[in-house]
Amino acid sequence: MNNDNKNFIVFAVIAALILFGWPLAQSRFFPTANPPVTKIVDGKSKPLPQPGADPTADGPTAMRDRRAVLAESPRVRIQTARIEGSINLRGARIDDLVLTDYKETVAKNSAPIRLLSPAGAPEAYFAQFGWRDGGLMPPAGDAVWTASSNVLAPGRPVTLTAANARGQRFRIDLSIDNDYLFTIRQTVANAGQTAVPVASYALVNRAGVSKDPDSWTIHTGPMAVYDNAAHYGPNFKDVDAGPQKFASKGGWLGFTDKYWLTALIPDQARSFDGQFRAGAGKTYQGDFTGAAQMLAPGAQVSQTTRFFAGAKEVKLLDQYTDNGTAAKLDYALDWGWFRLVEKPIFYYLDLLFRLVGNFGVAIILLTLTIRLLVFPIAQRQFRSMAAMRAIQPKMKAIQERHKDDKQRQQQEIMALYKAEKVNPLAGCLPTLIQIPIFYALYKVLLLTIEMRHQPFVLWIKDLSAPDPLTPVNLFGLLAFTPPHVIAIGVVPILLGISMFFQFRLNPAPMDDAQKQVFAIMPWVLMFVMAPFAVGLQVYWITTNCISILQQKWLYSRHPQLKQAAAQGGAK
Repeated sequence: MNNDNKNFIVFAVIAALILFGWPLAQSRFFPTANPPVTKIVDGKSKPLPQPGADPTADGPTAMRDRRAVLAESPRVRIQTARIEGSINLRGARIDDLVLTDYKETVAKNSAPIRLLSPAGAPEAYFAQFGWRDGGLMPPAGDAVWTASSNVLAPGRPVTLTAANARGQRFRIDLSIDNDYLFTIRQTVANAGQTAVPVASYALVNRAGVSKDPDSWTIHTGPMAVYDNAAHYGPNFKDVDAGPQKFASKGGWLGFTDKYWLTALIPDQARSFDGQFRAGAGKTYQGDFTGAAQMLAPGAQVSQTTRFFAGAKEVKLLDQYTDNGTAAKLDYALDWGWFRLVEKPIFYYLDLLFRLVGNFGVAIILLTLTIRLLVFPIAQRQFRSMAAMRAIQPKMKAIQERHKDDKQRQQQEIMALYKAEKVNPLAGCLPTLIQIPIFYALYKVLLLTIEMRHQPFVLWIKDLSAPDPLTPVNLFGLLAFTPPHVIAIGVVPILLGISMFFQFRLNPAPMDDAQKQVFAIMPWVLMFVMAPFAVGLQVYWITTNCISILQQKWLYSRHPQLKQAAAQGGAK
């Protein structure tokens, strides 16, 4: 078998591994995109019901009707511009919360996202506040509290009160800001005759694991910040194995989904003991207890906790972190190692969106900005590629002349590079620069709720999801859903075409087998990129188109480069 055939087999195997092995790796390390929010039927976009990525959607079988459960106990209504719900006076629980700014689907009449739900209802998820019974005799977990008002709203706090038979009076003062932050002040007044130990606690409890997968790229599940560090673990399986405990001064703990967060935030100046533990029926709880202190007769003691329950909006989490509400609350978004690149990319993209009103156009403007910044480097890249193509006949002659002496062949080629002032690595620099930018945009589209359900044009209703329009079923005119592997959308096809023309700008490989492999590489990459977010594909297509135009502009200014490159390619 000659070397050409060997090389062709090697490259064919590599291409096959990329095409068929990549889906296995990406599911674990690089989740591609959100589930599609629309389906093309008879050539028209139809919203899909309750996508599985929403952890708050009702389960297929309900334990009991939620409305019936809510009606069983007295409640204080929660009313703000961004959330609606109620506080359960039986047990002092925040267990009914709907995020009115976010919908389950892209349909106009879609229901809003439900984050919290009472015990006994589907997808139970709630927070509760109380005191540990170590001689204090606090109100029982199902005790009914007395409320000072029937509505909790910004600027309208509510006080819950209860008492025991030994003279201790208990008070929970609740307030809420204009977003998703509750402030809970727990007070015990000792009107008894003896000192009592007081240790307040707070818990958040949820039924079942997150419906968003936990991966190397995005953490979902239990999360805590303690010892001034964010801990993206333990995961649900670790909690199943046994309680996961820690102690800290400052920090927080809770459960994070892809877009939603519940976080218990103790007094940042006090020490606390936190833990995650599993209960019966696949329930999970995160809780903390403050240090116990003796409360003398006639005295009272208070402790303040904050509770975040809402969407993981980047600016909002940054604001709560910066104003000292909670240390590293912004780390609830798992930016990872490229945080220093990803957050500026997000903020710039968000600025562009607020200027133009369309995230797809904002992505194109982001791409133009990046290409403008790397313009001088790209020009050197194109010059280098043209020069490489021009000297290919000389390289081929050297290879033929020294085909039996590889060391001499390499020496002669390096001498040729030096004589012609060609750097074969110069063309790689712009690509290397764009790798962190490309990955940063990938994480922004994958992580941030600001990108969720953002439309672009025509059939593209969500830039963070794959393209739903595919010619495989004649753009939805045929009544079947193609398998995931071959359901290549229109935008990925455009990406493949742009890569085809982009590859033609590069110097052709000297080896014929390599030429064949590079000829099919754009179409292999088209299949690889098809499951990714449309927004990422829009970025890549724009980059390819700019590169092609930039190359033509370079040739128009320097015709000798085009002539040399054409002669080199022809020979």
